[in-house]
Amino acid sequence: MVLSKQFLEKPGVREARFWESLGGGRVKCNLCHKRCIIVPGAYGACGVRYNYDGKLYTLVYGLLTAANPDPIEKKPLMHFNPGSCVFSISTVGCNFYCKFCQNWLLSQTRRDRLYGEPYEPYEVVEYAKKNGCQGISYTYNEPTVFYEFMYDTAKLAKKEGLFNTMVTNGYMTPEAIRELGQYMDAATVDFKGSGNKDFYRDFMGVIDPEPIFESILEMKRVGWWIEITDLIVPKYGDRPDDLRRLARWVVENLGEETPFHLLRFHPQYQMNNLPPTPTSILEYLAKIAKEEGLKHVYIGNVWGHKLEHTYCPRCGSLVVKRMGFYIVDWRLKEDFRCPVCGYRLNFKGRFWGSSSFITHYW
Repeated sequence: MVLSKQFLEKPGVREARFWESLGGGRVKCNLCHKRCIIVPGAYGACGVRYNYDGKLYTLVYGLLTAANPDPIEKKPLMHFNPGSCVFSISTVGCNFYCKFCQNWLLSQTRRDRLYGEPYEPYEVVEYAKKNGCQGISYTYNEPTVFYEFMYDTAKLAKKEGLFNTMVTNGYMTPEAIRELGQYMDAATVDFKGSGNKDFYRDFMGVIDPEPIFESILEMKRVGWWIEITDLIVPKYGDRPDDLRRLARWVVENLGEETPFHLLRFHPQYQMNNLPPTPTSILEYLAKIAKEEGLKHVYIGNVWGHKLEHTYCPRCGSLVVKRMGFYIVDWRLKEDFRCPVCGYRLNFKGRFWGSSSFITHYW
């Protein structure tokens, strides 16, 4: 569908960042590693960036599909400002085509089916503060595709004393990460199927997951706090050798105390014929991750599991007890030290309390 000039006046439309002209009306988008070459009247793979008359536009600037407070542990970020509240925002669109996406109504809505309520960055910051949140999280769909709004909002949020976090598939280009660098504080990078190349190609529409590792290293260079998640999909994305390889890379490049979350798959979207990931498989893979040297291995989407909790890497004492997204018992002393042996655990920020999550909505 070719858009008329009137679309430039619609909510959400702004000239995009990170693109170059290739001549003849064609443009190249350099926001994610797909680096789409887009002819006039066409969209990028994300379905929310459009070439009109030789210029690239984002169609989802401030066009929000969610704006609500969450506990930060929902992202999940277990070791960054624990117990804090983050104001979560999203749009539609994604540069991946995951057949199992839990948020597919947002992520897989593209092109002429876009929707959302228009917001300005200052409104998001105001709502975050009004709801008692300490930070803003760019989440639910891939925030790379609404980069322009995320950048403007994050910049303003920092001025207002809020921190910024994102939940990402890790396909943002290094140059985009560098520009965002000083305004973003933490990122949860979501792997699926332990980064298996065939899994990414067959179930996610991604030719090669290798650029994700390049982007993670750039995140580290600019100083972001990083936690890693890995969605384990039964039968197709649960290979021990892949998990071992990913865990070893995290230890060698990010450090042994990097929080590492194994997430349970639940049937959804185009893969609702599969069962949820057996807990026994998650536990077996967690054992492998620990064998590779990771000290903080979590199992997510299994409420009440013992690997929701944090244990001291030195003495093994339980130091943070959780139930799902909520901290129910905080035992660490000042400066995140174990109350038993005095070891300082790898946390950043401060503890905001076990019940800081704001339950009322604006």
